[in-house]
Amino acid sequence: MLKLILADNQAIFRAGIAKVLAVEDEMRIVAQAQTSEQMFMALDKFRAAVLIVAGGFHGEFNAVLQAANKVRTRVVVLADTGESAQKYMGAGAHGVVYRNVVRDRLTAKELRIVALIVQGYKNKEIATQLGTTEQVIKNYLRNVYDKIGVSDRLELALFTIHHRILNEAAAATAAAHQPQPGPAGVAT
Repeated sequence: MLKLILADNQAIFRAGIAKVLAVEDEMRIVAQAQTSEQMFMALDKFRAAVLIVAGGFHGEFNAVLQAANKVRTRVVVLADTGESAQKYMGAGAHGVVYRNVVRDRLTAKELRIVALIVQGYKNKEIATQLGTTEQVIKNYLRNVYDKIGVSDRLELALFTIHHRILNEAAAATAAAHQPQPGPAGVAT
């Protein structure tokens, strides 16, 4: 089980991430921190976790890394567009997710897959629901990861919250289940 610590000064962000990740069996949010003090206490209490750090904590990044390294906790940074990923990765972060990147438009099918991912479906379940193979779903996911610049489901969930992809994905899923008009506006 992957233990997650969410550190951001915005309660709405933490609540959104917590809601998305609540459906993941392999991940559990063990702490949320709004202040530096809360974050450092959580790092000390929950060792060998993953710290997702954003917002006002970037100014204390070196102290965050030192504290995390002492307790074998990996750090994923949520950065703003224009900030150098290399700066964070070179300093010791294990990943960087951008909040405000310009992304390629996801196709309707990719949005449906994203919607199912954030609802907690596994690749095999998605494949069954969409009438395809698990390998095809993996291929789609690789394409989605490449388009939006993430490397796994956790980063996809974070990106989804920040960029409101859930809204697009919900619309794509609803549209896929709407009856299609036939000739002369007759639903088929």
